[in-house]
Amino acid sequence: MFVHNDRTDSSPFSSDSNLFALELKLYKGTPNNGLILFCGVILLDDGKTEKKMVIDIEPFLPLTQFTYKCQNRFHTEPLQSFLQDDEKFGFIIVDGNGVLYATLQGNAKEVLQRLPVMLPKKHGRGGQSAMRFARIREEKRHNYVRKVAELATQHFITDDKPNVQGLVIAGSASLKMDLQNSDLFDKRLSVIVLASLDIAYGMD
Repeated sequence: MFVHNDRTDSSPFSSDSNLFALELKLYKGTPNNGLILFCGVILLDDGKTEKKMVIDIEPFLPLTQFTYKCQNRFHTEPLQSFLQDDEKFGFIIVDGNGVLYATLQGNAKEVLQRLPVMLPKKHGRGGQSAMRFARIREEKRHNYVRKVAELATQHFITDDKPNVQGLVIAGSASLKMDLQNSDLFDKRLSVIVLASLDIAYGMD
C-alpha cells in the first residue's frame, strides 16, 4: 500500500487522517495489486477556500512496498514507474456523439480514429408516430454499435490476434454495455477487456 497525506504541516496525526480511515472502510480487504491513497487539502481559485480531497487507485500491477508520507506534495513515483512499461493498451470511448479509438504505451498516447455520430434523441410524443420513431432510433443505434464493433476489430486485431495487452472501454453506460454484450463485438477482444468506465466524453 502507498499512502500519502498532503499537508503544509508535518504532523502525521492531523484530522485528514480521518479521510484515510473513511476511505479504507469502503474496502473489504486489500485489492490484489495493493492500494494507492492520496489525501490532501487544495486551495480553490479564490485563494482562500480549502477543499479536502481523497484519491484512491487500484494499480493494474502489484505494488512492492508500503509507504506513508506526510508532506506538502504528492509523491507519484509509484505511478510513474507503471508508465515505463512497454506494453500497449487500447481504449474505446463511446457515447451518443461519437467514438474514439486510442492506444497508450508507457506515456505515449496515440489517437487511432475519431468517428462523430448523431443518434436520434428520445421522442416525446405519443401514438404511432412515437412507435415509428422508436423503431428508427433503435435501428440507428444498432447500426452504430455494429460500426463501433467493426472498427474495434480493425484497430485492435492484427494477424488474427489482439495487438494490445488489454482493452479499456469507457463512455456512456448504456452504449458501452450494448457494445460489450453484443454478439458483434469480437470475442478475441472481449476476453482482454480490463475495465469498463462511465465517463463524460466530448471527442477529446
